[in-house]
Amino acid sequence: HSMELTVTTRTILGKKVAALRAKGLVPAELFDRGVENRHLAVTARDAAAAYKTAGEHTVITLVMDGGERIPAVFADVDMDYRAGTMRSLGFHQIHMDEKIQARVPIRLSGDAPAKKEGFPIVLVLSEIELEALPDRMPHELVVGVETLATPGQTIYVRDLVVPKDVKVRANEDAAIVTIGEKTKEEVASTTPAAAAEPATTTENAAAAEPAAKA
Repeated sequence: HSMELTVTTRTILGKKVAALRAKGLVPAELFDRGVENRHLAVTARDAAAAYKTAGEHTVITLVMDGGERIPAVFADVDMDYRAGTMRSLGFHQIHMDEKIQARVPIRLSGDAPAKKEGFPIVLVLSEIELEALPDRMPHELVVGVETLATPGQTIYVRDLVVPKDVKVRANEDAAIVTIGEKTKEEVASTTPAAAAEPATTTENAAAAEPAAKA
């Protein structure tokens, strides 16, 4: 069940939209291929809440003032970051029987044995492009890292498990997540010599100080 957002048709256009904003409304446009744009208004509070939840790749249902229901996705959101408000926004009408492409975030799940050994988990790909019917598009792809135990071990795009009606639009040889080597400091801290290190660094700093002043 998709999230609903109530919108109204607006007749106020051009420079007069400032009056809309003063009432807590955001001017919006609904775009659809081969059809003229529809001019809409939505309350700033509802728009912000819907955008926070849906982002730009989740289909929402616009409920028009006449009762018409239109599936759409957010597009062209113009934020005023200083004020934390939306200046204007656009929606693209979605046709539920036509596949869409969207970039969805990748989320890692589970515990990688390599992490317990102190090896870093490196997320190489944070989002991936998928193709699916609008109501079959996942919100995110979850990648389990329980099998990653040694440096160099990698999960590739070809290893992804996606629903059969979802197509991955990415190079199958691209790495998604890999296990890195330990950093030099981590290797050094496991050697006994490391205990003497803090003292030497402070002496060096003290010796270098007069030179730095000059």
